Amino acid sequence: MDSEWMAQGRCRDMDPAVFFPSDGIGVQSAQRICSECPVREPCLEYALGNRVDHGVWGGTSERERRRILRRRRISSLQVSRN
Repeated sequence: MDSEWMAQGRCRDMDPAVFFPSDGIGVQSAQRICSECPVREPCLEYALGNRVDHGVWGGTSERERRRILRRRRISSLQVSRN
């Protein structure tokens, strides 16, 4: 697993609890931090690839990641049928 990107994240020196909020306000706060992160994409792909169910990863909430995975699954099914 390539995790070198983790050392470049804006979150690297922050309390992990910030990225595992219990409410929508906390999610928005974490997403603001992620919005300017140089490793947002690899972070998101890590969470998607490892089916991380909790927290904000790559600037996305749990619900947003479920939607992304669902869209990808539907898209891959459509491609395989053609």
